[in-house]
Amino acid sequence: MKSIILTVTNDLTYDQRMHRVSTTLHKAGYEVLLVGRKKTFSVPLKEQAYNQKRINCWFENGKFFYIEFNIRLFFFLLFNRFDIVNANDLDTILPCFFVSRLKRKACIYDAHEYFTEVPEVLHRPFTKMIWETLEAYVIPRLKHCYTVSESIATLFQEKYNTNFDIIRNVPILNSDKEILYQYHEEHERYIIYQGALNQGRGLEPLIEAMQYVDCHLYLVGEGDLSEDLRALAQKLKVKSKVKFMGYIEPNKLPNITSKAFLGINVSDNLGLSYYYSLNNKCFDYIHAGIPSVTNDFPEYQKINEKYQVAVLTDLNAKNLADSVNLLLNDKVLYNKLRSNCIIAREEYNWQKEEQKLLEIYERVA
Repeated sequence: MKSIILTVTNDLTYDQRMHRVSTTLHKAGYEVLLVGRKKTFSVPLKEQAYNQKRINCWFENGKFFYIEFNIRLFFFLLFNRFDIVNANDLDTILPCFFVSRLKRKACIYDAHEYFTEVPEVLHRPFTKMIWETLEAYVIPRLKHCYTVSESIATLFQEKYNTNFDIIRNVPILNSDKEILYQYHEEHERYIIYQGALNQGRGLEPLIEAMQYVDCHLYLVGEGDLSEDLRALAQKLKVKSKVKFMGYIEPNKLPNITSKAFLGINVSDNLGLSYYYSLNNKCFDYIHAGIPSVTNDFPEYQKINEKYQVAVLTDLNAKNLADSVNLLLNDKVLYNKLRSNCIIAREEYNWQKEEQKLLEIYERVA
């Protein structure tokens, strides 16, 4: 039995993509270990079919965290057996690459985003230079890579002449799930945003837009802006409309999402990583059978040209409010988009993506 170690820098609890990848590989007969890190307020891990490991670190963020985690991960990989090691994003690639070379084992790179273009890196020249140097050193030396969108794959291929497969971050298709094709007036009308409450996610203009929208907004998640956003809702006198849901376990989230009127998937254009993004929430909304208000970015344009599941918009309070109100008031358009979601989820689902994933690992194994 071939053994695989998959590595991330999060604490594993809310990483739905890595749960799906690990489960798929385990069912295919691989011995799977998913490695993350332990944080001060990490909740206990739920038992899974695959194995899980958290690495304890003294530092929780910043450059000292990355240095410490990479050192600890290096020695963990050095003294543990594997046939294939999977690095998720640049922040785990160095120990995976070096140990795989030392042991003459395979290393696979899974780019969840265009790491050197994320906002936390983009405007810090020295930090950006370090990550770009690391990227330029490692990626051309790798034979097996995949990422989340066609646009990011093209960027990597043109920059490093390295082939990238595409494994989208999509949910498992549940054929037994009931989806309502018509919206019923008696249901509470709320719109939903699910994801981190961090800079660049379009959350300030979204809350500002609630001044002009007659429904509730559910914010599912927490982040660096949690307190600021609560204060902003109070300041703009929309506190009664905005409900902060906090963290919700992945298995409980679909029930909340499917009862929403529509989903919000917007972010600021803060670099190529955001501009070429293909967020998992886009597909979560499709699978829940709800239309969305979404950025007019390339990957979402491609999906909407094919299926029209969203109203595409620029990110400002007026455009957000206009787009939400359009769907609130135009039942014909709303039901058309909702029906299109049911069709689109037959293409964008994990049952299809996992076949491509298994082909990659079969080639490596």
